[in-house]
Amino acid sequence: MFDKILIANRGEIAVRVIRACREMGIGTVAVYSEADRAALHVRLADEAYLIGPAPSPQSYLKVDRIIETAKLSGTNAIHPGYGFLSENAEFALRCEEEGLVFIGPSSHAIRAVGGKTAGRNLASNAGVPIVPGTTRDLTDQEVREAVRELGLPVVIKASAGGGGKGMRIVSSEAMLGSGIRAARSEASSAFGSSAIYVERHLGSARHIEMQIIADTRGNVVYLGERECSLQRRHQKVIEESPSPFVDLELRHRMGEAAVRIARAAGYTNAGTMEFLVDPSRNFYFLEMNTRLQVEHSVTEMVTGLDLVKEQIRIAAGEPLSVRQDEIQLYGHAIECRIYAEDPFNNFMPSPGRIRALRTPGGPGIRIESAIYEGCEVPIYYDPLISKLVVWGRDRSEAIGRMRRALAEYVVLGVKTNIQFHQQVLNLSEFVTGQIHTEFLESWLATGLKPEGEAFAEIALIAGALYLHTRKRAAPSPIGAGGQVESAWKLAGRQDGLRRR
Repeated sequence: MFDKILIANRGEIAVRVIRACREMGIGTVAVYSEADRAALHVRLADEAYLIGPAPSPQSYLKVDRIIETAKLSGTNAIHPGYGFLSENAEFALRCEEEGLVFIGPSSHAIRAVGGKTAGRNLASNAGVPIVPGTTRDLTDQEVREAVRELGLPVVIKASAGGGGKGMRIVSSEAMLGSGIRAARSEASSAFGSSAIYVERHLGSARHIEMQIIADTRGNVVYLGERECSLQRRHQKVIEESPSPFVDLELRHRMGEAAVRIARAAGYTNAGTMEFLVDPSRNFYFLEMNTRLQVEHSVTEMVTGLDLVKEQIRIAAGEPLSVRQDEIQLYGHAIECRIYAEDPFNNFMPSPGRIRALRTPGGPGIRIESAIYEGCEVPIYYDPLISKLVVWGRDRSEAIGRMRRALAEYVVLGVKTNIQFHQQVLNLSEFVTGQIHTEFLESWLATGLKPEGEAFAEIALIAGALYLHTRKRAAPSPIGAGGQVESAWKLAGRQDGLRRR
């Protein structure tokens, strides 16, 4: 087992990995940008190193600096989290060349299945249905030819990366030129590659994904599905497991298909196969995410497994801790992604300082977060500030529990999408599970309305009084010059954080 792991990421996923390592008795090394000097992951890690300015290309995407820091700190493994370099085959290769263990698939496997066109080819060769479309990167002229052959509507997609970036739905000839330009531009900016391909657009389909884990000894298992159909701009906002649409027979067929693809790629570690499923329960492979997913938490809640610990054990050469026949789904889990954004102003990011924070608690509540009172939410990164996850004995209890948890969640200082989630959870279509990938965008066009403005004012006043009372009753965590002091320092501890 590893002595020390460097986490090449930030935010809640860095905190999540640090906590798993601490439970396993493994030392942790955090890296941080100038904007993240006071970030929670920096405080929780055993060591922390500055790697560059705030913009991610100069810090969290700087391969040389991360490798250099790993060597300097005596680290023998790197966990990439998700986003940033997590699906970068060149980064995985550099780790391999430098004698560092990349906690994820091999660089070869990432190339074999991580690129979307490569993954579509692999799935097709493994006998798994794919969404009709091209299986290689295209020139602009070839895109036009493919569209004529497939028929409208189509989706123009970036070949690299994920997260809904570099995607444009084209429903008319007049939209084609601008769709190609926009997809290439966004893909180039987000992933450093402007390569695109084309798929037929399947309307009213569900986005359902299958979690797999594979060890280095040939064992591959699937851990059930996640329903990810509630999306805005092709990005997931609410996920749940199990899907209210998937029955045992479909779960088995999709799981077996996911395992076949993983085996064909020689895949190891955690990964996710994404599928579109039509109303007749026909499924089509979309792509594979060669990393831990943001929504892995809901799978953990219904299986009882710790996927981060599984990742680490697999990377250390240990076998899977479970067999396929031992995996059962217990109860129901739902995750709401809490963003620092204004849902009533086109979901614009809302950076700033967290002035007051009250998080929900009680049975079945789990919060993955990296914010605290007094911390800054920077403008440079994704505005995700926490993931609120609930578990219930069934879907009805999970929905009720999530409604209660959202009502308890108070964040002052930045705008959040909490009220947006509250409205979605009260929609009859969500309650009955009658959703698809286009549902949320259609509802947003007419349905989202500000509510409880009077309550918001009361909350702000109550928050100000609360902060005033705290300052009088206890030492403030805000130090001289506005610097947020470490909780360890306030407790008189000077160890635990080393900066370069």
